[in-house]
Amino acid sequence: MRIRLLYFLLSFPIFIISQNTLGTVTIDENVTEGYTLFTINTGTYLIDNCGQLINSWTSTFTPGNAVYLLEDGSILRAGRTNTTNIVLGGQGGVIEKFDWEGNLTWQYFYDSATERQHHDIYPMPNGNVLILAATIMTEAEAIQAGRDPLNLSSPNLYNEQIVEVTPVGASSANIVWEWNIKDHLIQDFDATKDNFGVVSENPNLLDINYTSSGSDSSNWLHINSIQYDETLDQIVISSRNVSEIYIIDHSTTTAEAATGSGGTYGKGGDILYRWGNPEAYGRGTTADRQLFGQHFPHFIRNSVSDNGKIIVFNNGNGRTPSFSEVYVLNPPIDSPGVYTQNATLAYGPSTPDYTYTDPVPGDFYSAIISGAQRLPNGNTLIMEGTKGRIFEINPSNTVLWEYFIPIDGTNGNSVDQGVLPTSFNNNSFRATKYSTSYSAFDGRDLTPSAPLENNPDIGSCLSVLSDDTFEITSVVISPNPTRDFININTTQTINKIEFYDINGQKVSEHFDTYRLNISAFNTGIYFAKIYSEGKVISKKFIKQ
Repeated sequence: MRIRLLYFLLSFPIFIISQNTLGTVTIDENVTEGYTLFTINTGTYLIDNCGQLINSWTSTFTPGNAVYLLEDGSILRAGRTNTTNIVLGGQGGVIEKFDWEGNLTWQYFYDSATERQHHDIYPMPNGNVLILAATIMTEAEAIQAGRDPLNLSSPNLYNEQIVEVTPVGASSANIVWEWNIKDHLIQDFDATKDNFGVVSENPNLLDINYTSSGSDSSNWLHINSIQYDETLDQIVISSRNVSEIYIIDHSTTTAEAATGSGGTYGKGGDILYRWGNPEAYGRGTTADRQLFGQHFPHFIRNSVSDNGKIIVFNNGNGRTPSFSEVYVLNPPIDSPGVYTQNATLAYGPSTPDYTYTDPVPGDFYSAIISGAQRLPNGNTLIMEGTKGRIFEINPSNTVLWEYFIPIDGTNGNSVDQGVLPTSFNNNSFRATKYSTSYSAFDGRDLTPSAPLENNPDIGSCLSVLSDDTFEITSVVISPNPTRDFININTTQTINKIEFYDINGQKVSEHFDTYRLNISAFNTGIYFAKIYSEGKVISKKFIKQ
């Protein structure tokens, strides 16, 4: 239970908007307990709510882009190679697995002259890995698929591909499943081609000639995420350039995935559901478009609110004025995994069930990257990617926690507290918060170390987040202020005491003691973190 710390010599309010410019700048006692994971430059970082480092991993590759913390404490991370055969935003090429201690245990390159991983990967429940990749369709193949040559500004077109691989050894994998968008195209341009048809009558297929912002290039679709839903055995993908999200069936064989039949839902690899821009399949106009360069759509599971719905970060890129939103939408269904489809109308819903944006909309805007995660308690974690801003809101849209990444993405160096986050590049693709009960943390040493920023100041944060499960008056530090000794006055059994300075750095640790000599401490404010019978409390004191 978190309680108000009313009895410190120097007190802080429970809700704090500090003078910090980096790291944790806003904190509320009701923030969700957990650890937040993100990657920037060659580093991957796991932090607590005060920005203290819990663990970190280092690769030789910059992000390519997603990272996941696995149940065994490993991370699965995509990295960016230096090849130039396939070039697009979010390019990667290598998938790596590091154990908790930072050892590289698996490294698999999906990177050749004709194929390249990009943006996202996904760790499957069975230990396999889904890989999002781009492959090359030659100009002849694109025209054979019905592409209008006037919409070919490059000599080739990228086919978006998903492969599922089983890791083998330290550097290999077997491909066990494959899906390609090129097998699910329609067009009304060239009647001599096999896939000629009426676009509006075939919403389960993708119009190869629909172009919007950026989609006349090789990278016409720019799929920027894949997420797997185990409940339905379905995959959710996101096309930034078409501003649509798509759901496909994963229960198919590879052969069925290339057709329009087979699998649990009887449609093979065709689109089961789409949303965001009905103009793309001839069932709407530009005015009906609701998504603008969105990222990270996925099903909400294991939350007290909105289970079974889809959450998506709507970047707002390409509309005026520019602002971002987080949507939660509830796809109409005929039965679980079977989406209601009208013969002439666009897929529903007509509007999201929930929308978050800033009270001053333009203040919340990330043209690219970013994401949102619904937490188990109903709060929402949001990554405003181009600002390196991670924040958590409650169901009333109150900001409970706000963190600016204090790492320069250009060189990987820590930045000084006080520097404005707008003055350097701290872009990050996505952030994920993991519960303290997540199995990855079982048996791990989770003792925090210093925050990532230089010259950190997290004293107020430590004060707000004192985890106190016994009465505040049952523990008294005296004298306070003090020069030499402090006494811990309590009827509780003390197991351990940790001392932290105002910057959140642990300066000493003691066991089974009630009187301590602190004469060697520098003058300043300190926190005594007292462990007692499975409980913990933080007390502040001043060393004169």
